[in-house]
Amino acid sequence: MSEYDLVVRGGTVHDGTGAAGRSADVAVRDGRIAEVGVISGAGAREIDADGAIVTPGFVDIHTHYDGQATWANRLSPSSHHGVTTVVMGNCGVGFAPVRPSDHDLLIELMEGVEDIPGVALHEGLPWAWESFPEYMNFLGERQFDMDIGAQVPHAALRVYVMGQRGADREPANADDIAAMRTLTQEAIEAGALGFTSSRTLNHRSSRGAPTPSLTAEIDELMGFADALKTAGRGVMEMISDFDDLEDEFRLLRSMVAHSGRPMSISLAQGLSPHGWKKVLSQIEHASADGLVMRGQVAPRPIGILLGLTTTLAPFTTRQSFMEVAKLPLAEKVAALKDSERRARILSEDTGAGFARLFKLMDEGRKIWLLGDPPDYEPAPEDSLHAQALRAGCDPWDFVYDQLIANGGTNILYTPFANYAENNLDCCREMIMNDNTVMGLGDGGAHVGTICDASFITTLFTHWGRDRTRGEQIDLATLVKRQTHDTARAVELTDRGTLEPGMKADINVIDFDNLKVRAPEIVHDLPAGGARLQQRADGYLATIVSGEVTYVNSEATDALPGRLIRG
Repeated sequence: MSEYDLVVRGGTVHDGTGAAGRSADVAVRDGRIAEVGVISGAGAREIDADGAIVTPGFVDIHTHYDGQATWANRLSPSSHHGVTTVVMGNCGVGFAPVRPSDHDLLIELMEGVEDIPGVALHEGLPWAWESFPEYMNFLGERQFDMDIGAQVPHAALRVYVMGQRGADREPANADDIAAMRTLTQEAIEAGALGFTSSRTLNHRSSRGAPTPSLTAEIDELMGFADALKTAGRGVMEMISDFDDLEDEFRLLRSMVAHSGRPMSISLAQGLSPHGWKKVLSQIEHASADGLVMRGQVAPRPIGILLGLTTTLAPFTTRQSFMEVAKLPLAEKVAALKDSERRARILSEDTGAGFARLFKLMDEGRKIWLLGDPPDYEPAPEDSLHAQALRAGCDPWDFVYDQLIANGGTNILYTPFANYAENNLDCCREMIMNDNTVMGLGDGGAHVGTICDASFITTLFTHWGRDRTRGEQIDLATLVKRQTHDTARAVELTDRGTLEPGMKADINVIDFDNLKVRAPEIVHDLPAGGARLQQRADGYLATIVSGEVTYVNSEATDALPGRLIRG
C-alpha cells in the first residue's frame, strides 16, 4: 500500500516562508502536507516536478465571486492562475443579508459597482437565503475548484436594516446602529471572515446612485468595529477617496483601535504620481503605533480593456457609434468601415458621461494594443499616439483603425491606476513595503471592462522573470507575498506555506514557460451573458486539499473546494 496519497517529486520548493527555493519532495496525506524533503515512501499518485517550481496554492483576498459562487463550481478566471483560496464580499457589496423586496436594489448596486451584468444576476442568483448565516449555509452545501471565504458587506447590511433610508444614505440612528452591530456579530459568528465597506464616489449603482455606505458617520462605523471586538475575530476591508486624508484616517484608526482587529485599505497610484505615498505613510504610522493596518496593492496597472467585444470602446457614447454598438460583431465592423459613419464618429463629441475616461486616454498616449501575451508595462513609444505620429496619421484615426482591425477582435488597454509615470516603479515600491498585502484583483467582477484576476500570474512572470524596465524581485519573496502573507492578512493560519500539518494546497509550475494569455470574451454567464476570461500557460498542476484540480491548465473532475468559516 502507498504511504502517501500524493507525492510531488523533484521540484524546486518555494515554501512560502520567504526561504530560498530548494530541491525537495512534498508528500500529502489526508489533505495535509505530511512531509517536505527527501521522500522515500510512495504516493498513490505521484507528480514529476523535475525542472518546475513547487509553491503553496495562491490566496487571493480581494474578489467578487459572491454571485458566481451561487451558480458555478469553477471560480474562473482565478482558477486558471493557481489560486486555491479566494475571499469575496469586498468593497461593501454582496447579496446578504437581503429582504426579497431588495433583490433588485442589490443587483443594481453590484451591476454598477462591479460591472456584473444585471441580467446574469437576475437569472443566476437563486436567492435561497435572507440572513447572512443562511447565505453561508447555502454556500456550505456547494463544491468548488477552490476554497472560498465570505465577508459581510456594509451596503447590504445597511439596506437590510434601514430600507430605502439606507440606500439613500440617510444617517443611521441608534436603533439602526444597534441592529447592524448585532447582524455583523451574527455574521462573524456564522463564519464570515470580516466586514467590508466602501467610501468612494467611484462606486455607484447601475442607476448612478452612490453606494449606500458612502457617507456613513463615525457612530455607525464604530458599531461595526464594536461587533468585531465582541466576536473576537474578523478583519476589516475598506476603500476610500481620502478627500480629507487626516480626518478619514482618524476614523479608520479609531475602528482598528476599538475593535483590535486588522484592517486593509485599497492603495494605488492615481493620476497624481505620489498621492498614494501619503496614504501609505498614514498606514506606516498606524503600524508603528501598534495598529494592524495594511495597504492592499496590485502588481501592475489597473486598466480598462477597450474594444468592439468589450463593454467600452474609445468612442462609446458618440451617437453614430452607439447606433451600431449592439450589432453582432461582423455587422458592427462592416458598419464602422463605412466612410461616412467613420467621419461622423470622429467628429462627434464624447459626451459628459465619458469625458473622464476619454481624457484619461490622452489622445492615444495612454492607449496600447494588448498583445498575446500582454505587456503590462508598455513603453510610451509603443502607445497608439506614438505609432500614429510615426505613421503620419491623426491619433484618433489610428485608434479607429486598430479598433476595427482583425475582424474587430483587437483589445486596447488604457491604465487608470499605477501608471501615471508610464512605468511600474510605484508597484515595486508597494509590493516591497512591509505594510502592504497583495490584492485588488477583483476576480468575478468588472466582467466586460477589466480582467485583473490574472494579477497573480503577472506578479511572478513580470517581477520574478521578465521585467526589463527596472528592478525585478526575487521569487521567494513573491511567493511569500501571495501565499503566507495574503493568508495571514485574513487570519487563515492553516494554509499559505508548504510545511507539515498545513493544508495541502499546492502549485507545480513550469516557471520558464509561465505566461498570461490575452483576455477574451466568453458567453458563459447565466442568460448567455458575456464576460472576460483570461487563462495562463505553465501551471502543470494545481492541488486543493490534496486533490488535483487542474493539470496543464485544464480542469479535472475534482471539486474539493469548500466554504471557509472563520
